[in-house]
This record gives sequence, C-alpha cells and structure tokens, in this order.
Amino acid sequence: MTGAEPLIPLTLTPSGSSTDLLSEAARRWPTRVAIDFLGARTTYAELAGQVAAAAEVLRGHGVGPGDRVAVILPNCPQHVVAFYAITSLGATVAEHNPLAAPEEVRAQLRMHGARVVLAWEHAVATALPGQDEADRMQERTVLAVDLSAAMPRRTRLLLRLPLKAARTQRARLRAAVPAGVASWDRAVASARPTGAARHTPSPDDVAVLLPTGGTTGTPKLVPLTQANLMANVAQGRQWVPGLREGEETFGAVLPFFHAFGMTLSLTFAVSMGATQVVLPSFEVDTVVAAIRRRPWTFLAGVPPMLDRLAAAATAADPDLLRPLRYAISGAMSLDPEVARRWEEATGGLVIEGYGMTECSPIALGNPFGEGRRPGTLGIPFPGTSIRVVDPDRVEEDHEAPDVPDGEVGELLVRGPQVFGGYLDAPEETAQVLLPGGWLRTGDLVRRDPADGFVALADRRKELIISGGFNIYPTQVEQAVRGMPGVVDVAVVGMPDTALGEHAVAALVLEPGAAVDLAAVREWLHGKVSRYAVPRAVHILEDLPRSQLGKVLRRHVRERILDRRHPDHGEPGAGG
Repeated sequence: MTGAEPLIPLTLTPSGSSTDLLSEAARRWPTRVAIDFLGARTTYAELAGQVAAAAEVLRGHGVGPGDRVAVILPNCPQHVVAFYAITSLGATVAEHNPLAAPEEVRAQLRMHGARVVLAWEHAVATALPGQDEADRMQERTVLAVDLSAAMPRRTRLLLRLPLKAARTQRARLRAAVPAGVASWDRAVASARPTGAARHTPSPDDVAVLLPTGGTTGTPKLVPLTQANLMANVAQGRQWVPGLREGEETFGAVLPFFHAFGMTLSLTFAVSMGATQVVLPSFEVDTVVAAIRRRPWTFLAGVPPMLDRLAAAATAADPDLLRPLRYAISGAMSLDPEVARRWEEATGGLVIEGYGMTECSPIALGNPFGEGRRPGTLGIPFPGTSIRVVDPDRVEEDHEAPDVPDGEVGELLVRGPQVFGGYLDAPEETAQVLLPGGWLRTGDLVRRDPADGFVALADRRKELIISGGFNIYPTQVEQAVRGMPGVVDVAVVGMPDTALGEHAVAALVLEPGAAVDLAAVREWLHGKVSRYAVPRAVHILEDLPRSQLGKVLRRHVRERILDRRHPDHGEPGAGG
C-alpha cells in the first residue's frame, strides 16, 4: 500500500480546452488504445479520426458555435466521439440519461432547445418531436445510434444467431427505429473531413449542459464552460500525482451523462492518455470479465459498486484487483468498512471525494496517502476555497461569519470549477450563487478544528426538525446500518402534528431476519440522541436508488406515505 503523502498544491493554472486534450493525446500516443469496448479497441489516432468525421456530419446538419446538440446515450465509444465532435465545433453537449422517463427527457429537450439529437435506438421515440402538445412546435433532427456497431465483429455476428440468449441480448442493445430516422453510425463511417477551419473554443464557451435538481430539487440545466472542465481536470491531475501519463487503464463504469463520469472519463482520462475500458452499465460479472481481459489501474465509482466488485473479484481470483492502485469514491458517503475491504482486495488506495454538478463536479477530496480519512469529504481541491456558515443567517446577510470549527453549518464553495448560473433560471441562480462567487451547496457539514477535514452531516433539505431539534438522517442511518439483520436503511421525516416532523426508518432486512421498532430503539440507545430515534419502522424489499446508487429519500418517503401504516410502531409513538 502506498504510504507517501503527496504534495497538494494550493493553486492551479488551467489552460486549453477539451479539443486540446484529444489532439494532444493523439499526437503523443497515436497507437495507444484509447477505448476498449467489450473487446473492440480504438486507438487515440483512430478516435481523433472518428471525431473529425463526426464533426463533419454535425456541420452538415448546421451545427456550429453556440449551438446545442442533445446526446441521449449510455457509455459507449459513440458517446466519446460525440462529446469531442460537438465541442470541437464550439457547440454544447446537452447530456441526457437514456434510461430516464420519456417525459423527463422531453422536458429537458424543450428547456435547451437542441435542434440535433444523437439518441440510442431505445431513446429515439422519446426524442422525436411531436410526442406531446408542448413538443410539437420544436423542430428537431434525430440521428439513431446502434450500440452494437461499436462492438467486436464476432459479437455482432453472435447477436444475429436465432437463439433465445442472442435475441434477449439484441433486444437490450437495439430497438426498431421509425422510418426516416437516419443512422449516426453509418453517417460517421461514410463522412470525409473537408478540412474546414477548426474552431478554437474559448474558456467561456459552454461545453456541456447537465440536468440536475440542484439544492432546491426543481429540474434545472447546469452549463459548464471549457474553463470549468479544464480546471477540474487540472485539479484532478494534481490530486493523483502517482498516475503515469500514457500508461494507465481506467475502468469507465460511471455514466458519462453524469458529471462524475463525464469528468473522470471524457476529460480527465483523455488528459492522461489512459486506456479506458468502457462498459454500458455496471454489471459485476461483466466488470470482472473485463478486468480479466485488460487489468485496470484506476477506477472512479460509488461505494456500492466498489463493495460488490471487491467481493465478486476476490471470490473469483484474490489477485484480480491487485493492479488497481487508485480508486475514487463519490456521490455518497464512503463507509470506512467498505474502504477497508476495497484496500484489502486491491492493495491500493481508495479515497472519498465531494462534489456536485455545479462544481464540474469535484470540490473536495481526501489525499491519496496515509493521511486520508475514510468517512470524511476531505479537504478543498487546489484553487478551491470553502466556508461553513449558518444557513439561516447567510440568507439574510451574505457576509455572515463562519460558524466555529466543529459546529454544523452549510458548506459554501468557490473555485474555478464552480459554474456561473443555471440555464435561463435567474431566480434559481440567485438562490445558490452569492456575491463573490460563493456556491451554496445545501449540504450541512462540520470542519474538524484540528486538521480542517470536512465531514458531511446531511443535506439541508433532508434535515428533519422534530420539536425544535435537528435530526441528521445520515447519522441515524450509519448507526442503524451496523444492526444485525439490517442490509440497508433510509431515514426520512414524516409529518407530526405535535412535533412538526418525526424520524421514520425504512429497512431492508436479510432473508429470515426479524427487526421491529423495539429492537431498533434498543440498538440505538446511547448511539444517537433520544429525539433522533425513529418513531416508526417500515420493512421494504429494497430502497429506491439513482443510477449512481444514491438512495432517493424523497421516493422512500412517498412509498411510506402510500402505505399509510408502518410495519411496526405507530407515528407519533413515544421515543
């Protein structure tokens, strides 16, 4: 295990653009594999050629500087090509989750108004204009992307076999496309770059638009500029100085349409000249097979991914993960036990980082070394400043002083990676961006007075206020999670006529386990304050999660409200 503590610079000077990242990688490592997609390999020189051809196709559809192109794709080589082709024209990549509800995607399409859409075949029908009354007025060209077109030839042939397994897999990857919808893959394959003048992106050009609920929960689009993206790339390179240019192999399993996956795979990895093993989704058996074929040295993921992979890989081959020297965990708290199991399986290091879409996305992280502290968010990235303030006071006085170290307050972030405001939403922007460029994260944290490490208390909007006392769901969940028989837990606030709110625990149990309210109360005695002990327990088969694995507490609350009665205990019962 690496023991040396890396030197972390306090400042940084980002430069260039996303276009420069790829052109430099193709110049320095033309024959190095840039993308391994289920065994199909693309070198950096080939990737640059495909990007040039794709840019020609987009130019033919009228795409130029300042335009927006919607991308509705899972992780695949076409996604990487589209990202670089669009930004090379000075246009903006408008990312979408291909598995999101059609109504959600259409609402986002209307918000940014892209006239060209690159859509996975399964999402083509969603992207076509005229699907509902609000959509009929928009003109939109949709180009269909066939995921299997990027796979090895042998795999494509196997998918055509008249076998049930082949039909099932083919149905997962492909879908019928309405007449008149052109093929993106065929267009790119037949395109020939004309040598048109290359656009040089400026730092202020909007490179991507990413959907988010932000700190307020309402749907919004986050514009990130070239300067934002390049700042986070430079910060990441300084944070992991042990990575070797042109030698690393990254596992690309986080979705590219999410800020975490976008930055780590579409920009940071390319800046390193890394080979990326791209997978359309995280399926642990597929990941293990991919690592057997091409060992990974770096992985960005979320705690459930890391834990499942460590268990599966260790069972298959105790040495399988030994080449994995570095891992970064984000999107949710990294349990110290998960970190321990990962480091035992790999012999490498895993650190927890913190960010949000509005920060491109990473703002804090643990250092890669013995000084890391699993379970904390870490310290600010180079060039990043933070404050911890009373959230109520800062609403009235933007210059209100920070709370004392060790006390809970709202985290404010300022740095070159912080965005400049939501798309066409000045009121929402004013709620989160304070004078001086400070971003209100909506997260409640504590800063350790001894070393400055920041620990998450909870989301401000998920804070439960019961009888005037603050209950932090994450704190209660961490205490319950160690209880025998409990597999998973979410704590939410429910209406209470006497207290305003009270805490309720939703539990997922091991098969055959029996846990009731009395057992939970007994377990929590002395671990959390009495007012924080849940007043009711609900047993669920599973917890609703985002595609990154984050528990969706709002959906948990809705499930409980729909059921109208707890499995054990009554709302408002004595704590």
